[in-house]
Amino acid sequence: MGGMGSALSLARQGFTNITVWEQALYLEEVGAGINVPPNLGRILSRWGVMDICKAEGVAIERANVLDCETDEIISSAAYSAHMVADYGYPFILETSPVGHVTSTSPNTQTVHRAALQKSLVRGALDTGHVKLMTDQIITEYDFDKTRLLVRNEDTDEDEWVQADLLICADGIKSRARAAIYKRLGIADSVEDTGQAAYRIMVRRNLAKDDPELLKLFSSKQSWRWIGEKRHVMGYPINAGELFNISTSQPDEHFGEKDSWTALGDKSAMVATFHDFPERVKKLLSLVPEHEVLEWRLRAHKPLPVWVDHNVALVGDACHPTLPHIAQGAAQAIEDAAALGIVLSRIKSRNQIHSALMVYQNIRKPRTDWAVSMAAHNSISLHQDKATREASLAMARLALANEGGAEDGSDKEDDQVCVDKLASKELRDKLFQYDIALETEQRFDKLFAEELMKQRD
Repeated sequence: MGGMGSALSLARQGFTNITVWEQALYLEEVGAGINVPPNLGRILSRWGVMDICKAEGVAIERANVLDCETDEIISSAAYSAHMVADYGYPFILETSPVGHVTSTSPNTQTVHRAALQKSLVRGALDTGHVKLMTDQIITEYDFDKTRLLVRNEDTDEDEWVQADLLICADGIKSRARAAIYKRLGIADSVEDTGQAAYRIMVRRNLAKDDPELLKLFSSKQSWRWIGEKRHVMGYPINAGELFNISTSQPDEHFGEKDSWTALGDKSAMVATFHDFPERVKKLLSLVPEHEVLEWRLRAHKPLPVWVDHNVALVGDACHPTLPHIAQGAAQAIEDAAALGIVLSRIKSRNQIHSALMVYQNIRKPRTDWAVSMAAHNSISLHQDKATREASLAMARLALANEGGAEDGSDKEDDQVCVDKLASKELRDKLFQYDIALETEQRFDKLFAEELMKQRD
């Protein structure tokens, strides 16, 4: 996402010679759902590619958090009532098959993550200024000369490629980051979070004889059942023909292996959530054995450096995060938008490094905060029941003392939310943010400071 987003961002800013080097032979659907919250939708709309995501969506009207033991709703947020009104853009949950038009409603929606990828690729290539090279492996970086060594898998030949700048969006296992940190003598170690996730889908026809499950497929709501160290989240997609499920649970199957993804064991998955509500267990039991995939969830402490000479890191390469506040892709695309703006404001090649430092100075505080909030929400979601109820009781008392709702009313702004993403305070900080506006407003001052540093 960060790589194609950066290419599209630069092309939209008038750059005309952009090459994307991609290791995969084909750009295929990988992983499960992905979110397009309003702060991301704002950027996609300006780039002219938002309609692809909106057209392939299913409207989600409400997000629910439930107790995994009792199946009772703990909190509930009506997204459709205020997302567009408050933030100007819908909240889209991407998970249904690309090309299937399911809704053009301005509410929260669900489509496949590949729709976001498709919107970026199509938008970039349609500019006529972006060249996509697939089946390429970068084996070495030369930061002093701003070049990279690329191996073509077909010919097995290496070739040095010269550039004015390199934008590295090679993910949490970034080779570029490892090379930068080796040069700087800084330890580069990804942290195990102790969590893993199953990402699966259930077909409606498998639940056709179960009225309770069929209600979930047609509900137009998301459901997150939470318990100690575990949760299960699901929502309908593809016009209710599929129910997408993602989970979080202790990492007990990867051990010391370096693998990050694996074909999961269905019986182990069902056993992990054996004490969840009956409808959750029935959903999990319907998943075909060969479609159970388990992902290791990893993160990284805030990185001190994103830039080396005319080379910059983007997305998970510099701020990998847990998936608990719907901001992984959004933060990567905010990076891309900022890069396009700062680079469009310079007048010569020798100013590239200073512009990249402005990018780092603008982006790093926000992404550090977002990564921290995702980790904090993980703790909130996965408390034991006694701790969670005590925390909620204290929060409700504090809210009542401040004059908020204390009678259990459904006033959205006054709800105590165990899922921090349902908190209006957090949503405002995430979704009202305009990366283009901040970059434009702060560029001149920050750029002048960087130029002064170079002179010194």
